[in-house]
Parts: sequence; C-alpha cells; structure tokens
Amino acid sequence: MSVLRNNNLLRLTAIGILLLSLEACRVGRVHSLPEMDLPETFEGVSSDSSHMADIGWSTFYSDTTLQKLIDRALQNNQNLLIAAERIKELAAAKRIRFADMFPAVGVDVYANREYLNYEGKNKEYDPEIGAKFTIGWEVDLWGNLRWKHEAALAEYLQSVEAQKALQLTVVAQVAQIYFELQSLDRELEIVRQTLDARRQAVHFVKLRYDGGVTSEIPYRQSLVELARTETLIPKLEEEIKLKEHDMSVLLGEFPGKIPRGPIEQQKFLDSLPIDLPSSLLERRPDIRQAEERLRQANAEVGVAKTDMFPKLRLSALLGGENTDLSTFFSSPTWYVAGDLVSPLFQMGRKKAAYRAAQAAHQQEVHRYQQTVLEVFKEVENALTSFNKCKEIRRSADALYRSASSYHDLAMLQYVNGIISYIEVLDAQRQMFDAEIAVNDAMLSEWTSMVALYKALGGGIQE
Repeated sequence: MSVLRNNNLLRLTAIGILLLSLEACRVGRVHSLPEMDLPETFEGVSSDSSHMADIGWSTFYSDTTLQKLIDRALQNNQNLLIAAERIKELAAAKRIRFADMFPAVGVDVYANREYLNYEGKNKEYDPEIGAKFTIGWEVDLWGNLRWKHEAALAEYLQSVEAQKALQLTVVAQVAQIYFELQSLDRELEIVRQTLDARRQAVHFVKLRYDGGVTSEIPYRQSLVELARTETLIPKLEEEIKLKEHDMSVLLGEFPGKIPRGPIEQQKFLDSLPIDLPSSLLERRPDIRQAEERLRQANAEVGVAKTDMFPKLRLSALLGGENTDLSTFFSSPTWYVAGDLVSPLFQMGRKKAAYRAAQAAHQQEVHRYQQTVLEVFKEVENALTSFNKCKEIRRSADALYRSASSYHDLAMLQYVNGIISYIEVLDAQRQMFDAEIAVNDAMLSEWTSMVALYKALGGGIQE
C-alpha cells in the first residue's frame, strides 16, 4: 500500500514538473524598440549636468498666484479626473488578465428531495446532499494568457503616461492663459493711459484753436485720434473676459473672475538645462505612451500566434454527496479531467488574425518613430523661439526708447511752432505702437519659456 502511494506521489510530481516546464514556454517575439539614429545633442546647445526633472513647476513659475491656479487645475480639471478614472478602469482589467493565469476555485453546496406524481401514484425518491470544491485551470502552454496579461499591462501603463502628458498640457495651458491675461491687462492699461494723453491733447489743441494759433484741422485730427483710441478698449475688455472663461474651464469651474498677481512676481530662469536626446526619450510621457502602445501591439501579435495552438484545460472536483447528513463524510467523491482543444479547420481565420496583428504592430513601430520625430521637432522649435524671442524683446525695448525720444522732441517742436500737428500725431502713433510691441514681445518671451519647459518634459513634478 505504501509503495502504491509513493508511486502515485511520483506520478503527480512528474505531472506537476511537466506542466510547469510547459508553462515556462512562450511562443512569440520579445518586445524591443526600433533602432533610431538619435542626434547627440540638440542644435546649437550643449548638454547640461542638471536635469529638467529637477525643476518642478512651483520652482519654474515663481508667481504665487499662478502657482495656486495650477494647483486648482491639477485638482479639479475634468479631463485629468477622467484620466484618473481611466487608470482605475485599466488597473482592474489588468488584474483580471493576471488572475486568468491561475486556477479558479469554486464551491458547490446543494440539497434536494424529489417527488414524482405519475398516473396518480406519488413516489418519493431519496434526498441528496452534496458539497464539492471545483478547480478549473487553463494551462498556459504557449504563453497565450501571459501575452494577454502583458497587453493589459501595457494598456494600463499607457493610461498612466497619458495622464502625465495631460498634466504637462494643463500646466502649460494654465500658464499660457495666465500670461496672456497679464499681457492683455497691461495692454489695456497702455490704451487707457494713451486715451488720457489723447484727451489732454484735444484740450491743448482746442485752446490753441480757440486762441487763433492754429486752424481747425489739428483740432479735428486730435478728435479722430481720441475716438480711434476709445474703440480699442471694448475689444480688449472682451478678450480679457473670454480668456478668463477659458481659464475657468481649465480649473474645472464655472466662468468667473480670475485673479492675477503683479507682472514683477514672475522671475524666469536665465536658461533651462538641456538634457541629452536619449534622456528626453525617458522623460517625455507621450514618448513612453507610444512605447507602451508598441509593447501592447507586440503582445497582441503573441496572442494571435498562440491562438493557433492547442489549449489545455484542467478541471477537478473534490467533495462528497449522500442521502443523510450524518453519514455525509462516509461517501467522498472526486475526479480530475483534462480537455485538449485545438482549432482544426477555420478557413484561415487564425492565420488572418495573426497577419492583422503583425500589420498593426508594424503600424505602431512607425507611429513610435513619428512620435519621436515630432517631439524632437517640438524641442528644436521651442529652443529657436526662445532664443529669437529674447532678441525680439531687446529690439522692441530699443524701438520704444527711440519712439519715446522722438515723441518728446516732436511735442516740444510743435509747442514752439516748428512742426505741424500731423508730425506730432505720427510721433504719438509710433510711440503707442512701440509700447504695444514691447508688451507683445514680453508675452512672446513668456510663452516661449512655457513651450520650452513643456517640450523638455517639465511640469510633472511640483
């Protein structure tokens, strides 16, 4: 009897080792990234010893009012909340795929008493009581379930990276709109100051006209300039309101007033650390998302390939059944069964599915390469805009200084009767345009910094 038990134990051990060895097999190709000849550095810059990831958005954006707005957006933005729930959904789906690789255990407890009325004769059958544990397991011979789990894991990681990419976008959008609001506020202030100057000019020219020093034409020209300047205010006020509404939606709130701090609160860094291109691939969440899409497509190829192979399903039952509860344990019951299911003839359906998965994988290879190219273009564009906006800002400052001197000189010569009022109006227009150009150049410099910070992957860490 002892020998028989030992033989059974050896058989079960051998079967277990065989199943585990079969489980270790996985048919398919291991995921790998396509080779790309990356540039060593970005054009016109050298790599920095520091890293973009070390600069959180609360460090980069020093304006405390802007920091509070970004924090509100990260907490309440509806798209970010949707992305967070999507992560939870795919985390659950990933867990389901993981559980599919293990045996499923269930229990079946039942009791019944049967009566039969046949041709007016009642007959009672013996009652039956049963309790059984059931085990079902699909042995992953070729890796089908593992490929499905890897595909679910890759899809889950895509959602994580998608949320990070969305956070980069939200942080950049909040900063962009905030700076646009500050620029519009400043432009409105410039227009109002110019409007006051125009009113003073009308009053001054009216005095000269009433005194007979000048003709009526300069007076009418001053009124035209006053009316022209007044028309700019409603348009700017409309733009400010629309921008505030855009910001409110980003914050996950109903349209309302958006607070702004003084322009002087924002102090940008003189330069940003430019990492090596290979480091950028590791930081940008959209690139990592594209990599996970490629990993998922490769796993789907493995699923399609292993679907063409036989599948082994094991089932077992252990329990007991009897007609009396007192003698229930005297009649145990058990069985072990295995099913080997294999596709035989399906008109090439499985092969076609495999070829379709291969084509989808190749699409993701090209899509990944295109994503990398687009990211590098975005960084190069941001670097170019950042450097050129600095030059434009310096030129705009120089233009404003020249226009201001010209305006002061023109006013002095007009008062002394040396030049006509037409030349004064020309000087006023040039100074106004130069002041607006400085404001626009300042906004362009701010937004170029925002774009460069986002392009380098900044904005994930606080």
